[in-house]
Amino acid sequence: MKILTTNFLTCALKTCKTSPLSYPLHFKDAELVQQELEYNPTFIVNILPRVDWDALKITAGELGFTTLPTTKPSPSPSTSTSAANALTPPASHPSNPTSPSYSLATPTPATSDEDEKLLHDLHTLLLETQVMSGKLVCGNCGHEYAIKEGIANFLLPNHL
Repeated sequence: MKILTTNFLTCALKTCKTSPLSYPLHFKDAELVQQELEYNPTFIVNILPRVDWDALKITAGELGFTTLPTTKPSPSPSTSTSAANALTPPASHPSNPTSPSYSLATPTPATSDEDEKLLHDLHTLLLETQVMSGKLVCGNCGHEYAIKEGIANFLLPNHL
């Protein structure tokens, strides 16, 4: 289970849906594994607006990642274009004005070393760090969701 995934999870019990303590779920006895993946700054820049920064700081701190900034970084225009070899927005093709055509964006000057380091750190934390075993624990009701072989079991017993 990637750390990024946990940023979107909350307790499955109905009684916890309205409690702010049910998010984020907290790791217990987590066994972490680093799996090297191809560095993808485009993905990091595009997912960052969807990440709950406060929850990520809590999760990262519990797992021993203490290098995250206290405030959520906002990608500057140069960061999002130079850190990404992304496609430019669709433009109409001359022969068919309704069909979009894509072209590669021309890279702009490189991001600052600090921005690039932050992107690498976020890539390592969110995408390369996986929890292979342990438990996710709700802060509201204390229910534990087992993680085995990197997969969290969110099925609830019948009595819940």
